[in-house]
Amino acid sequence: MRYFIKLAYNGTHYHGWQYQPNASSVQETMSKAVSTILNTEINLMGAGRTDTGVHAKKMYAHFDFETPFDIPNLVHKLNSYLPKDIAVYDIIPVHDEAHTRFDATKRTYEYHINTLKNPFLQEQSLYFHQPLDVDLMNEAAEILFNYTDFQCFSKVNTDVNTFDCTIFEAYWKQENEKLIFTISANRFLRNMVRAIVGTLINIGLHKITLADFNAIIKSKNRDKAGFSVPAHGLYLTEIEYDYL
Repeated sequence: MRYFIKLAYNGTHYHGWQYQPNASSVQETMSKAVSTILNTEINLMGAGRTDTGVHAKKMYAHFDFETPFDIPNLVHKLNSYLPKDIAVYDIIPVHDEAHTRFDATKRTYEYHINTLKNPFLQEQSLYFHQPLDVDLMNEAAEILFNYTDFQCFSKVNTDVNTFDCTIFEAYWKQENEKLIFTISANRFLRNMVRAIVGTLINIGLHKITLADFNAIIKSKNRDKAGFSVPAHGLYLTEIEYDYL
């Protein structure tokens, strides 16, 4: 029987989701917890990678287990066993071919910027005190819908077969001293969101124009795009499947 685990984590103290040699990862921590409680070796497959320091408000991972178990009881035991920066919300029985990574139809990320220094948000958002032209940044975000090839926002050394992504939404929203960028797509390239945010910040600072932004995307050259914002302001917030 295959199961999806719905979970969330604060990524501050982890080197991302995926197993890392000699470093703590969410995948390793979760797999160890499930293996310990079910008393058998379990290797969780996640819906995707998150980089070191990136957070997830909603993540899915799957595992196989043949013996029936009480789902609410296992959720409770996992939350008791896991460290305080990882929470399990649900365990969902799915069909045997279901796959958290390959079956996802839409993923959503948020990037959080704090415009007022706040000691309680230093590890959860980017403190950025310079004034930004949010309206212009939203104009630039709409330009993303005109393209599918986002090689200019991807890490150079990557093993993907295509740089094509379909972006469904991309916008900035101001909430008092907080500025949040939301972006949804069918898939994301490595470092893509952080590079987009850094480039849009340059738009907001009037360092580059909307015409420059178009030219950057057309160039397919990472060196032309803006800086990559720090990981600690990035959140994976939603993953969608046709059957959930």
